[in-house]
Amino acid sequence: CPPPPPPAAHKMAATAAGGSWRAARCLPRKVWLPRLTPVRWSRYSRNYLEPEIDKERHQIPSTELSTEEKAAMELKAVQPIKAAPNDKTSSVFSDPMINKFTNMMMMGGQKLLSRSIMSKTFESIKRKQIESYHKSSESEKESIECNPHKIFHQALENCKPVIGLINVQRGGKSYQVPTPLKDNRRRYLAMNWLITECRENRHRRTHMHEKLSQELLAAFKNEGNVVKRKHDLHKMAEANRAFAHYRWW
Repeated sequence: CPPPPPPAAHKMAATAAGGSWRAARCLPRKVWLPRLTPVRWSRYSRNYLEPEIDKERHQIPSTELSTEEKAAMELKAVQPIKAAPNDKTSSVFSDPMINKFTNMMMMGGQKLLSRSIMSKTFESIKRKQIESYHKSSESEKESIECNPHKIFHQALENCKPVIGLINVQRGGKSYQVPTPLKDNRRRYLAMNWLITECRENRHRRTHMHEKLSQELLAAFKNEGNVVKRKHDLHKMAEANRAFAHYRWW
């Protein structure tokens, strides 16, 4: 529907300019949005294509590609492509879970220090596992894992809680209600517990990477303070299972 007619002052201004106010109200107007500033979100125009990060996609022979994939490859040869983001890489050594743990451990923007701690942690784990591998018998060598990346992922999986507690107020009282956790929350709690345990409960002469390697190896074997903290959370949720119905009522 058309906008309401302008007031008398606007009518007089439009008439003085040599036109009618009905013609003036048909002119295009600028949309005024309070507290919003128009921003161009990307430096690239719509003609730029998204970059392909996966190196395996480029190694597929052209005979195995479909008609649509061949057309997309031919289009990339003549159309400009966006630059890859800084957090994306095609390296086989890149691990998003390790990068997330490194960012959580970082303090004050010192990412170089956080990366060096992670590399020293993996080196310490590798040395300890190889040392135990050579000291063990032939039957026990098969059960010893020497890959620090696999040890990290398994230790993180062992530290993830399944159920947590949320505060719910009913009748002026606050109850600890058990509730299942999402994957992002479980991963965050496991990483946060590992980092907090290494920072607060280590000796002042013990380096961060040494304490972190000890906690990861202990969590890999389902031992240590972080796994105990997960079990304590499960026990508390089991004790408060009588308040589980407060999630809906």
